[in-house]
Amino acid sequence: MLSKLKKNYFLIISSLLIFYFLINLFGGERGLFSYFEKREKVQKLKVKEIELINKINDLDYKNSLLSDNLDPDYIDMLIRDKLMLGKKGESIYMLKVNEN
Repeated sequence: MLSKLKKNYFLIISSLLIFYFLINLFGGERGLFSYFEKREKVQKLKVKEIELINKINDLDYKNSLLSDNLDPDYIDMLIRDKLMLGKKGESIYMLKVNEN
């Protein structure tokens, strides 16, 4: 038995090394499966970054409407939406939306 192990020593060691490298290729922190998971996370983060950039640009635009030159139409829209106020002689209707 020991003589067979000595003869096949190189084969056993090389097969164990190949097995070890294959396990580390597919699994682990830097494996193939982990690579695909991280790539998916990066794609989701890029989409979220674009959404946040668009939101920031929208807020900057709205801020510029209030600070640079006061836009009377935008202020009128804010008063109507936030304070539920209207002009004299207008009727305001509130609609309830059921989300069930």
